Amino acid sequence: MKASLALFAAAALLAQNRPTMFPPVRGTREMVAAANNFEVEAGYRMLTHGGNAVDAGVASILTAAITEQARIGLGGEMPLLIKPAGKPVLAISGVGVAPAKATVEFYKARKAEPWEPESRMAPIPAVGILAATVPGMFDGLLLALTEHGTMSFAQVAAPAIEYAGGFPIGDEFVNFIRNTQETLELWPASRDFFLPGGRPPVRAEIFREPTLARTLEELASVEKKAPGDRAAKIQAVRDYFYRGPLARKIGAFSESHGGLLAYQDLAKFHAETDQPRTTNYRGYEIYKPGFWTQGPVMLEAFNMLESYDLKAMGHNSPLYLHTVVEVVKLAFADRDRYYGDPKFSEIPERILLSKEYAAARRGLVDPEHASMEHRPGSFGKPLEPPVSAHVGGGDQDTTCVNVVDRFGNVFSATPSGAWLPSVIVGDTGIPLSSRLQTLVMTPGHPNQLAPGKRPRVTLSPTIVLKDGKPYLAISTPGGDNQDQAMLQVLLNIIDFGMSPQEAVEAPRFQTEHFYTSFAAHEFVPGKLNLEGRIPKTTAEKLSALGHVVSMGGDWSNGSAPTVIQIADGVLQAGADPRRGRFVFGR
Repeated sequence: MKASLALFAAAALLAQNRPTMFPPVRGTREMVAAANNFEVEAGYRMLTHGGNAVDAGVASILTAAITEQARIGLGGEMPLLIKPAGKPVLAISGVGVAPAKATVEFYKARKAEPWEPESRMAPIPAVGILAATVPGMFDGLLLALTEHGTMSFAQVAAPAIEYAGGFPIGDEFVNFIRNTQETLELWPASRDFFLPGGRPPVRAEIFREPTLARTLEELASVEKKAPGDRAAKIQAVRDYFYRGPLARKIGAFSESHGGLLAYQDLAKFHAETDQPRTTNYRGYEIYKPGFWTQGPVMLEAFNMLESYDLKAMGHNSPLYLHTVVEVVKLAFADRDRYYGDPKFSEIPERILLSKEYAAARRGLVDPEHASMEHRPGSFGKPLEPPVSAHVGGGDQDTTCVNVVDRFGNVFSATPSGAWLPSVIVGDTGIPLSSRLQTLVMTPGHPNQLAPGKRPRVTLSPTIVLKDGKPYLAISTPGGDNQDQAMLQVLLNIIDFGMSPQEAVEAPRFQTEHFYTSFAAHEFVPGKLNLEGRIPKTTAEKLSALGHVVSMGGDWSNGSAPTVIQIADGVLQAGADPRRGRFVFGR
């Protein structure tokens, strides 16, 4: 008996000390997690100068708009969650809207762009000026800085301006430029920005963004010259971007190049504060942005999974993976049918997020068979599916920033939307978003294209509380994969007791059993991608249940989260090695 107990204790100790590729990062005061060392340094610089998590988060994102311009830019969009010390969690919608001229009729009548054969046209082009929304991220950052930060715009923009003067470009950025060079050369301003001297940069070369540096310097100068208090000065920055010279440049450029975005679209736009959506899972309060994002997918999945003894199934066992995959498929079916901008459609969110609804949905999970059907909840008017072509859209991408400060504030953001190949607005250095492609043409759909409407975004930051106190912040790139990747990481932590670093490194699945958010909105029934570290025998058992299994590389999952955990006075972070995330703290 004693020997058995000793073996059990040894096994438990081993389970709590799994070797990881990245060493764990721990601290007791503050922590910044982002995509590269420049972004982390920018955020941490604000913390060391007395700023809070919001100041640091804004600085990190502005720096990402320089050093990760392959993924995001000032013309992009961003949902943001903030947990101010001693106050409730709030959401900020920095998601731009469709231009006033963007109508279903226009896109149905449009001609193919130079890079898309007519036989393979998506309803809205996946890239280019006709996919542009109003820049939303920048206003979201200014709203967060004004209401929840402590620093000036010039202070938080200083690192970005510095890096725009030159930084050693990373491998991933270089590869994005090389892979999209042919399209970039169609747009003179983009060609000049990304191909200085007429060629793609090479890795570690000093890459300079002088036009974008000048734009940020102009904005900082506007703030310094503006009268009034801190809020009034930041408002002057906003006015310059959305109602002043920059807005006029963006509108004029768009209209002169056949785009739909106009000055009035920018002048009417405002980022706004929103109520996050939440559920309780085993005593943990999970917070997500609302139904203008895919974030509630995670809440629906947690509600369905709560009654299962996942730990008893065994981590990444065939039964565990089958159960979680089937639940995720049901949650995504509801996303595909019912999620969209609540300003334009009545979303049945009380039903979708109720425990009673989850219990009914859970009954559809067959432990012996994988579903091949798209099964949204049966309430509401039936609609035709959104798919209209098969062009191989695939996930688009983004980045992530999470910050915890010594004052008790938590910041979690998923900025995105101006990924390569992107149209650069003349001499501003600002890339336009191509997020408009995520709207659909289906009549009556909550995510149907309409002027002034926010596209339903895949972007999905997360904050978790335990006993009302901050416990965890997590966000990730990865398009449609974001919430299923973060769900697995959170289950690893909550149900299986993994550390954050162990949790992000554990092997993951990715189902494609949904209507993709991008381009032609394809549906791929039963497709299940497994990382190569998942045993072959597990894959064979899942195939026997009917899953269409595809084995990838050992680290092939399409998402790369960062996570910061706050527990017992200790900060612990997880940085996903799949894309080399970065964390620093003390």
